[in-house]
Amino acid sequence: MNSGEAKPGLRERTRRAIHREIAETGMALFLEHGFEEITVDQIAEAAGISRRSFFRYFATKEDVVLGDLIDRGHRVRTALSERPPGEEPWTAIRSALLELRDEAWAGTETELRIARMLFQAPSLRARHLEKHLAWQEMLVPELTRRLRAAADIDEMRATHHATAIIATALTCLDVATEAWVHRNGTVPLEDLWDEAVTAVRS
Repeated sequence: MNSGEAKPGLRERTRRAIHREIAETGMALFLEHGFEEITVDQIAEAAGISRRSFFRYFATKEDVVLGDLIDRGHRVRTALSERPPGEEPWTAIRSALLELRDEAWAGTETELRIARMLFQAPSLRARHLEKHLAWQEMLVPELTRRLRAAADIDEMRATHHATAIIATALTCLDVATEAWVHRNGTVPLEDLWDEAVTAVRS
């Protein structure tokens, strides 16, 4: 921990521990029985909490699976902001996304099963796309700043370009993830993303 970061208090540490326990309980049930077969009440009962308590930690059942996507988006944005000035936009975005490789792209059987759920459960798929839109809102301002710093273009045009690039990059990530699932994780996800981006840019 950096010296400038405040250590979370007891209440916050307790909240995080309960949040993590509920998420782990829910994921275990989803992986064993299927996402659509498990209800919020079943998760709450297995975690030893009330339904009302469940909703203090998660807005929806889908967020048990996708709850950390927003945090990952913040980390990608930070990684993008730390890329060298003047670096080609697609190279910078790829490097920023690779910050998640060890935890989300490693290709373990559990990760593959979770990814399969995204494409099998309509409500989970919709929530996933909603969170990707949140990623877009996080990343576009940073890429806009980088584009303006690298070339003499006005903010409106830079934002237009940045939005197109980020939206395409995230769509390519979605396409690559689906291909990764179909290939049972035998091809690295970053290679499939590269292939999708090449197809779009060719």
